[in-house]
Amino acid sequence: MTDNGKSIDVYLYTDGACSGNPGPGGWAAILKHAATNVEKKLSGGDPNTTNNKMELLAVIKGLESIKQDKRYRVHVVSDSQYMIKGMTEWLPGWIERGWKRKEGKNLKPVKNVELWQRLHELSQQHDVSFEHVYGHRGHPENEECDRMAVAEIDNLR
Repeated sequence: MTDNGKSIDVYLYTDGACSGNPGPGGWAAILKHAATNVEKKLSGGDPNTTNNKMELLAVIKGLESIKQDKRYRVHVVSDSQYMIKGMTEWLPGWIERGWKRKEGKNLKPVKNVELWQRLHELSQQHDVSFEHVYGHRGHPENEECDRMAVAEIDNLR
């Protein structure tokens, strides 16, 4: 399987969920080895968080679980435009401005900066690409991640 002509080593499917915002939240990741289809499923929760934090944490936990023995080509598939736009569009500007974002004519601290910094650090260890899928539209791994994340919320109640 390829992404822009490059073969993919690992597919990382992720989702985050929150009941209330803030409120109890869950994250989930499914890693699939492209050559063997071997899967690893991960999930967790937080009793007081936001949906955006859970979306970021899902990718962080997935990337953290990949062996560091070599540089892998990792294709992240997510329904979070927040995470994908952050990683593909906003990140260079944030770094250039010292982790500040533009708000009108002012600069404000990037929200969830510690998570963004960790995600950026992890993404530098591999060749990472991103793909947006629409949530709740029948994508099998996205639907499974959603079920896993919601189950983590239920476990917190």
